[in-house]
Amino acid sequence: MALDDFTKKRLGKILDAYIEAKIPEEFKEEYRILYTFRGNTITLSQEIPSYQPGQRVELPICQFRLEEGKWKIYWQDSRNRWHFVENIEPIEDFKKQLMMIEKPEHGYMWL
Repeated sequence: MALDDFTKKRLGKILDAYIEAKIPEEFKEEYRILYTFRGNTITLSQEIPSYQPGQRVELPICQFRLEEGKWKIYWQDSRNRWHFVENIEPIEDFKKQLMMIEKPEHGYMWL
């Protein structure tokens, strides 16, 4: 079941505030955090400069999936397959779940 427009707007505001606070002002032109909605899934990615001048690369950070009324977090392997992060318990509160990827033990999601 896809997220409705109201829910997307509410979640977008949470994500926008998170992104605004995450990237220091002096790096906002160089580094970007993006999110996309698809069905009941939100994919969070980072866009960084490529080693080739003038080009950028988009790298996945994680995916949030609303399943049975709770948000689950997934990570992507080198073959572009998504895997459930077993040590993060699914919860109903998206904002709290978003903050879980900030914990040091989940730092592997960020490059």
